[in-house]
Amino acid sequence: MICSLGAWAEDRVLDSAQLKEEPLSLTTWVGLLEDSTRTLTIETARSAEMAERFHHERIASASFALGFTRSAYWFRLAIGNSSNQALTRLLVVDNPRISQVDAYVPDGQGGYRVWRTGADRPQTAKAYDNRNFVFALQLAANSQQEIYLRVESSIGLLVPLQLWTVEGFQAYAREDYMARAGYMGIAVAMILFNLMLFIALRERIYLLYVTFVLCAVCALTIKNGMAPDWTLFGLPLNSNEAYYSGASLALSSMLLFMRSMLQTARLLPRVDRWLLALVALYLISPLIYAAALAQVSRIAIVINLLTAFVMMGVALACALKRQRSAYFFLAAFGLLILGGATTTLRAMGILPTNAFTVDGLQIGSSLEMLLLAFALADRINVMRQEKLRAQARLLQTQEQLVETLQRSERELEHRVTERTEELRVLNSRLQTLSLTDALTGIANRRHFDEVLIKEWQHAQRAGYPLALPLVDVDWFKAYNDHYGHLAGDSCLQQIAHTLAATINRSTDLVARYGGEEFVFLAPSTGLDGAQSMAEKLVEAVAALELPHEHSPLDHISISIGVASMRSDAASPPQSLLQRADAALYRAKAQGRNRVASDS
Repeated sequence: MICSLGAWAEDRVLDSAQLKEEPLSLTTWVGLLEDSTRTLTIETARSAEMAERFHHERIASASFALGFTRSAYWFRLAIGNSSNQALTRLLVVDNPRISQVDAYVPDGQGGYRVWRTGADRPQTAKAYDNRNFVFALQLAANSQQEIYLRVESSIGLLVPLQLWTVEGFQAYAREDYMARAGYMGIAVAMILFNLMLFIALRERIYLLYVTFVLCAVCALTIKNGMAPDWTLFGLPLNSNEAYYSGASLALSSMLLFMRSMLQTARLLPRVDRWLLALVALYLISPLIYAAALAQVSRIAIVINLLTAFVMMGVALACALKRQRSAYFFLAAFGLLILGGATTTLRAMGILPTNAFTVDGLQIGSSLEMLLLAFALADRINVMRQEKLRAQARLLQTQEQLVETLQRSERELEHRVTERTEELRVLNSRLQTLSLTDALTGIANRRHFDEVLIKEWQHAQRAGYPLALPLVDVDWFKAYNDHYGHLAGDSCLQQIAHTLAATINRSTDLVARYGGEEFVFLAPSTGLDGAQSMAEKLVEAVAALELPHEHSPLDHISISIGVASMRSDAASPPQSLLQRADAALYRAKAQGRNRVASDS
């Protein structure tokens, strides 16, 4: 991505003129200096004596994992512009949890403009309106300059440094905020859903779950540097003290919810007392963080991690006792705890920095909320069954209360009808999701297999031919390896949309067969008709002109194997698929970007 000028490479001067829209990790470009006394000034850091103490790391990681240190660290970046026009680049510290970030950027007049920002400082001190710490670098034509960064944190110090173009970063920021907005949408939906259940059923467990989700959303909002620029007891709401306190409140509410859901007071009374002790510890921990976060942050991380394993152990113990809700808890909260563990281990420098470890807690929380919706629906069903059994016992033993019980039963039936309708809607949505490919939006393999059997039987009764073209994206692995999985997903989506738009008869079924393979069924269609449809599809995909450096055609293409036959009782539906697969093999062998039939 970056090609430094030969004359500059010896001095580790980064040539920003060659930067593309993708970010450049600066771990091997910046000099690093530890300030254990936290007293160095910019003048001292720039002195000739200190210049020799800056050293360059030789690491493959995208971040400096400096651990739970009380030292301050200085970074020095020598950057240049070899072009004949002025450029603007963005220096990004991609971690909103660093307590103090001081940037010293040349002002063009021989001095430095100083930005003093960080998680423990007001958000108005930021140089750029973003949840991370972003600094604009103005680079004159054919010039060089040095930028200094000083970082210090009261928790684990992880410093991912990146260099962006303005356009590239703005596009990334839009996608980043959209992803976090999606999580907020899921959380709000779950909060409203369970709040309505609490209002309708007056069961404390739903209120505990709403409390947990609210605390988790607040903690994640602070973690991501997106909390409002308010102060709480004199501390910024985005501070690390507020973040750790929010995590503690989320864990305490989750423990209370778990106790209620798994009924640990009845099943595991001794363990339940320890769980209450943990709740009490988390409730008083914000006072400890406010007084001495720097001293206890490492211990807090370890306790949080151990708490996650404790909760999974309790859920497993309840599952072994055949507690129905424990199965749902293991599945739903296991994902949440796994996401939280990856985030914790990243903060401790054990795991590398990537999309899964940075947003592990948010991803796990989203999956947990979706899975738990099914658990709550199951709880309603169990509650209905228990109440029906209780009514039956009361009717047998208390004849004198027949009239009262009948009135209660009518009321209960009304509530059951409402719950049953809610379950029907949820099941309908689940059925739709189970038949649709999540990435492309067309039918998935399961749906295709079901329709293939039905159409095969129908064609056998009616006596008409059934055509099946099998589509494969040429050299897709090389495309994925070169352009990345996000680009690969986008490529598959565009091909799927093109396939659906080209094969648009109401009787035809378009589906994703697996990986980069697609398939469509064409009832009442002979081999010639199916081959004509397939050739149109090859042309339509070529017309997309999706670049592919590792293809002889320089663009994305597809190969199609076409088979058509009349079904009979002696041949299974898979025989049609096998013939299409053999034809696809011939299309690949003949050079790809073409259609081959089984005749």
